[in-house]
Amino acid sequence: MKKESIWILALLISASMLLQGCGGFKAKRVSADESDEAAMEITDKWVARDTEISVKKILEQIQKHRGFKRYLRKLGRTPKIFISEVQNRTSEAYFPIEDLNDELLNEFSMSGDYVLIDAAQRDAILKEIQYQNDGMVDPTQIKTIGKQAGADLLVFGAIRMKPKSRKGKTIKEYSINMRMTNLESGVEVLRTRSKLNKFSSKSSMGW
Repeated sequence: MKKESIWILALLISASMLLQGCGGFKAKRVSADESDEAAMEITDKWVARDTEISVKKILEQIQKHRGFKRYLRKLGRTPKIFISEVQNRTSEAYFPIEDLNDELLNEFSMSGDYVLIDAAQRDAILKEIQYQNDGMVDPTQIKTIGKQAGADLLVFGAIRMKPKSRKGKTIKEYSINMRMTNLESGVEVLRTRSKLNKFSSKSSMGW
């Protein structure tokens, strides 16, 4: 084969490969359920849809909890709750725990059944009040310490995960454990647990 022909063939192959590389990527918007199905094809890690499902289960369990219903009847008003952070007790260092905490706050707020007092908000308010009382603000506009709302209930929890593997197959058993405690009496008002399992299999040729 002549050198010119070899050079042309190589050029055509290179161009073909370049076009394939450029045309191989596609993207489209999908629903949350479609996104969840696609995610399970490429990863067995916790994803945003897992957070949404688990938090909704937690709120549903709280609303149905008979002990909590008795507490609300006795309280006679909308409870003020202090949201502590849900702790990551899994072996996954990059578990999206901040997203889980944010989603929990959002769902509590959207329900309209609670007055929220969260740790980050309280710390920010305290810093602002301290700044105002350090002589940097007009004395007639200073907000005084001691007028913040006191919480009735402390909400806290943890997420754990137990992996079980055999012959290339793995199931991850996640559980989110939540508790509400009466701050005045120290008595536990409710305890809930939301579970979510993720299954994956690995063939000899890869995932």
